[in-house]
Amino acid sequence: MIEQNFSLKEFNTFGIDAKAKLYSIVRSEEDIDKVLKTVKTEALFILGGGSNILFTKNFDGLVIKNDITGFKTVEETDDHVIIEAGAGINWHEFVLRCIDADYGGIENLSLIPGNVGASPMQNIGAYGTEIKDVFEYLDAYHIESGEMHHFNSSECKFGYRESVFKNIFKNQYVICRVALKLSKKHKLNTTYGAIESELKAQNISNPTIKDVSNAVIAIRQSKLPDPEIIGNAGSFFKNPMVTEDKLKSLLKEHADIPHYPGPNNTVKLAAGWLIEKCGWKGKTIDERYGVHHKQALVLVNLKNSEGHEILELSEQIMKDVKEKFNISLEREVNIL
Repeated sequence: MIEQNFSLKEFNTFGIDAKAKLYSIVRSEEDIDKVLKTVKTEALFILGGGSNILFTKNFDGLVIKNDITGFKTVEETDDHVIIEAGAGINWHEFVLRCIDADYGGIENLSLIPGNVGASPMQNIGAYGTEIKDVFEYLDAYHIESGEMHHFNSSECKFGYRESVFKNIFKNQYVICRVALKLSKKHKLNTTYGAIESELKAQNISNPTIKDVSNAVIAIRQSKLPDPEIIGNAGSFFKNPMVTEDKLKSLLKEHADIPHYPGPNNTVKLAAGWLIEKCGWKGKTIDERYGVHHKQALVLVNLKNSEGHEILELSEQIMKDVKEKFNISLEREVNIL
């Protein structure tokens, strides 16, 4: 079914009232094929959970909502299990289902908004874990040819919040299924962020994967606004990577700047700290939109703001960080 002039307000976590000229829901590869053969348009956007998108205007083309489901065991040994899941499944619900089955490896990624299909596209990560750490393969529909293509981890070319699906293959595929290799004999990662202190506060000394998941959920809920209540897309900016020399220069003026080891001899800085030092944390514009009061990385739609206003706010923040620290922030959110 193809709908016209369809409001996307309920399908993006910013709650922006943009409209799609054409809209359709797909639940299988066959549905995708049928819709694309029915509708001829150059403008096409694949919508998942709507958690990493900012609509700045109406979309003059076809929006396909990916609702492909499915959850099955592909392989199982004494040590691990490979689970294949449909791209349209809610990510957090998928994590909880795996934890309930005692499958570990993604407990640190609890409560990340969005759907399973977006997890490899963005190489989602939190608290010392990234999707690439457990990724096995994905199957994706090639829009131009109508063929199904199979991608292993190396073919996805994962980077920091990056994959081939965000750059060289952008808008060329619809991810249909994702398979992850999860542990049955767990190695917990509790050293990153506030996980250890949260476990200690809960008097847990020998945590399970469920305990780690609950700790991550508690931490995220204490810092991040619920999109059901306040429109937002989570972290709006990537944490910047700098050289060791750049860090040494920054430490001369900002001895308290948070920094962490990054890939390839780089150093990762906290974008939220940089934004906060520029005075943006908690700042609102016309009481309609602004920067969250608990986490400066999060831009919020408080009351009927428009996407272009939030985009302009992000541009001003990026300008201020560049002027104060000579660091160029990159947006994590996709702009349409």
